[in-house]
Amino acid sequence: MSADTPSEPQMPDFVARFAQWWSAPDPQRLGELLAPDIELVQPLLPNARGLEEAKRTFARLLAAIPDLRATVHAWAVNEDLVFIDFTLHGSGLEWRAIDRFTLEDGLARVRVSRFDPLPLIVGALHPARWPLTARLIRASLSR
Repeated sequence: MSADTPSEPQMPDFVARFAQWWSAPDPQRLGELLAPDIELVQPLLPNARGLEEAKRTFARLLAAIPDLRATVHAWAVNEDLVFIDFTLHGSGLEWRAIDRFTLEDGLARVRVSRFDPLPLIVGALHPARWPLTARLIRASLSR
């Protein structure tokens, strides 16, 4: 580990804060996880730079899926990277994701999310979920 690499105790603390945030997600509390200069990279939604843009991105996502929550399954560390394996679920949709975080001073400086969008897309195509699909499309297109 280099001098810039987060200490080992920061890693489980960050994962615990991640899981707690997702138990009752609130975009205004993202500063508990994300650095002011955060860079978010994710499928289906525009990338975001900076905490204020991250808050807007999560606010749009949560407006589209108000009951969105996550369940953490596992996590791993590789130097300054934390990988979190979790399932997102809400409004009858469910998809598995892995987020890779670069930490600095206990906060995420970069987050790259990876998931297979097919379960989300197929679930959103069900006629009963068309209003949800419209909200998701609006969330992905707005800035």
